[in-house]
Amino acid sequence: MALDDDVFHLTRNAAFLGFEPEALRLIAFSAEKRILRAGDVLFRRGEPADGGIAVMSGSIALTAKDDASAADRIVGPQSLVGELALITETQHAVTAIAREPSSVLKISRMLFRRVLQEFPISAEKMRETLEKNLQNFVGTLMRSPHLQG
Repeated sequence: MALDDDVFHLTRNAAFLGFEPEALRLIAFSAEKRILRAGDVLFRRGEPADGGIAVMSGSIALTAKDDASAADRIVGPQSLVGELALITETQHAVTAIAREPSSVLKISRMLFRRVLQEFPISAEKMRETLEKNLQNFVGTLMRSPHLQG
C-alpha cells in the first residue's frame, strides 16, 4: 500500500479524526507495516503491548479466550486495536488473529509520543477523543445493573 493510501486510511480512523495531515503522514511513514494471511496471529493475550494496531484492510478477530471458541469481536478497516498501549505500558487483553488476508500498521508508543510532541493540535484531538471514550465508559458502568443497588 502506498504512503498516500495509508494516510488516507488513517484519516478515516475515528481515533485520528482531526489529526494534522503531517502527523498522519509521519505515522504512516514510520509505523511498521505488516501483511497478514488468514490465520496469522498478530498478538496473544497477556503479551506486552508496545503500541496500537491500525487495521488498514481485511479483518481481525479478537478473543479473550484461549480456546478455539468464536471471536468476541471482529474489527476491520478504520479500527484501532490497543489504543491504550499508545500512551502507557500494558498487556494485550485479547488475542488477535487475521480472519482473512489483512494489512495493519503497528504504531509504536515511542512513535506516537513523538507525533504528540511535534503536533500539538493532534495531541489535543487525541486528548479529546480519550476524554470522550472515558466518559462513555464511565456512563456505561454507571448504568450497569451490577453497580445499582
